[in-house]
Amino acid sequence: MGRPPRARESVLDAFERLLIDDGERAATMDAAARAAGVSKGGLLYHFASKDALEQALLERLAALVDADVNDMATAPEGAVAFFLRTSVMDGDPLDRALIAASRLAQGGHPGAGEALRQVRSRWEQALRPHVRDEIALALVLLVSDGLYFNNALGVSGAAGPVPRGTALDALVALVESAVR
Repeated sequence: MGRPPRARESVLDAFERLLIDDGERAATMDAAARAAGVSKGGLLYHFASKDALEQALLERLAALVDADVNDMATAPEGAVAFFLRTSVMDGDPLDRALIAASRLAQGGHPGAGEALRQVRSRWEQALRPHVRDEIALALVLLVSDGLYFNNALGVSGAAGPVPRGTALDALVALVESAVR
């Protein structure tokens, strides 16, 4: 009888949490097995090495970005508004995967840095048809970066301004009027 597919996801979820909460150095194979509640053998059944575990995390990120780009393309409010609204973190799977990949990149993992560059490139490609030129695209990306960064600071108690509700609506409308 094979192991249930959920065990693989549990290990990957645990590894992701370790990266987010404790950083790249603390996210060891042993720590991931303990956090997932599996034996080291159980972890090795799914991931033969830490490289394999890191690669699976980056593949998860790529799949989540694929879904995000698809959602952006079909969003009733339009791609720019969708992108800006989802730049305010809410702890969803994409947010977690981005932070975990960032932790890997900060630790010097070359594949993570490239994966994050690919994320940015995918978002640029998805947004480009919805803005008038490259400067407008840069504006959308920089506002998104600011929303995400200020929201991320809130986790450590040093939050910057993160508009919500009507303030976010007004910001989105302002950016949209500037980029068309």
